[in-house]
Amino acid sequence: MTEEWAERVLDAAEELFYGQGIQAVGMDAVRTAAGVSLKRLYGLYPSKDALVEAYLTRRDARWRGDLERHAAAVPAGRERILAVYDWLERWFAEPGFRGCAFVNSFGELGAGSPAVAAAARAHKEAFCLWLTGLAAEAGAEGAAADRLGRQLALLAEGAIALAALSGTVAPARQAQEAAGTLLERALAE
Repeated sequence: MTEEWAERVLDAAEELFYGQGIQAVGMDAVRTAAGVSLKRLYGLYPSKDALVEAYLTRRDARWRGDLERHAAAVPAGRERILAVYDWLERWFAEPGFRGCAFVNSFGELGAGSPAVAAAARAHKEAFCLWLTGLAAEAGAEGAAADRLGRQLALLAEGAIALAALSGTVAPARQAQEAAGTLLERALAE
């Protein structure tokens, strides 16, 4: 039952933190949205910092898991890499899309919260490493795979930021087109 309560609290926290910002949301708002007592909330998450860390940990697992499952359904190589940007386009079209939860959290709390800064850095590094693995699957080797993976991540990160600012999905297609150009060049070397 405790796990069920924890999930309810995390569901509420994620919706509120992502939708309104971490600093704008108090523990009482999370408690109300989750339908739990303040005592239960603090029993599960002894501080707002602990709740923010749990929110980011779960968000990372869910975001990367969804993306990886989507990409895995596409043949390895160039098509799998380009599928990343198809997934981004779908994500950008979701109601309530507000950009990257990790960049948003870091922007709000990063300077004052080493845990948030570490979570954001870990999320971005894991994404880069995963893209580096896709680059290697596509035929890039060694340092070239690392360089390509980081360039692909930069395109994705830029698309995420621009989509949040512009309110359109167009940056996903633009990044996909640029990724295609990068892939042609990198894999021809």
